Amino acid sequence: MSNKKQQVVVEYVGITVGCALMALSLNFFLKPNTVAPGGVTGLAIVIEELTGIPLDITNLAINIPLFLGGLAVLGKTFGVKTAYSILMLSAFIRFFIILFGEGAMITHDILLASIYGGVLLGVGLGAVFRFGGTTGGTDLAGAILNNYFPNMSTAKLMMILDLMVVAVAGIVGQNIETSLYSVIALYIMVKLADFIVEDLSYSKAFYIISKDSDVIGKRIIEEIGRGVTALEGRGFYTGTKKDVLMCVVNRAQVAKLKKIVYEIDKKAFIMVTTIHEVLGEGFKEIKK
Repeated sequence: MSNKKQQVVVEYVGITVGCALMALSLNFFLKPNTVAPGGVTGLAIVIEELTGIPLDITNLAINIPLFLGGLAVLGKTFGVKTAYSILMLSAFIRFFIILFGEGAMITHDILLASIYGGVLLGVGLGAVFRFGGTTGGTDLAGAILNNYFPNMSTAKLMMILDLMVVAVAGIVGQNIETSLYSVIALYIMVKLADFIVEDLSYSKAFYIISKDSDVIGKRIIEEIGRGVTALEGRGFYTGTKKDVLMCVVNRAQVAKLKKIVYEIDKKAFIMVTTIHEVLGEGFKEIKK
């Protein structure tokens, strides 16, 4: 099997596992406790509570028109992987209902359901995004609406749609606490999904201003083995020109770099920022 085919297989396996985790979250934690953490799946939970229409059917019924609308408005951006993700999510929801029954649930504690349901949903959604898929929902709806309301960003439109679903969940459950718990699940889901998509291995970028920038730069290259870029800077108040050293290191090299700077110039000015992804020599390979 060629590398390209292997990559495609890995991507679809990743999307499949992600959809399975999302279905576990919905079937055993969120739906039984009417916790609706935004999105189409959250809306589907509310609709099932009101009408009795199964979650998997509603998920398909809402997402298929959204998918077709996305193709019409945005072009073939979402493609085969989105269609596959939507179908697999509904398929796994139905599979777990057949396997464990309609009313299966792991906990009656709504707080635990919100936390663990949000974790599973976030990990699953992150995996789907990480491997190039999307389950449709408010991300697709937000992108379509952004085409008609360009003054509002897709992220803001998604947030408005999600909060509307959360509010409706509280009304349906006749309990404001249901909405509050849904917000907890939504927050956990978004944070974990972002965390997985951005990669677990973050790096640190250092900006160093020192009178001994040449010495510091040489020692970083020799002792840490990282490249250093000198940016031309000028103190606005004094007008003095100084080099600003920029260097990106991994977590294990942070303490060593600080030690080098401290040994050479205790009065050096250092700025440190967290970087979620670094591509290029010495880090991850740049891929399509």
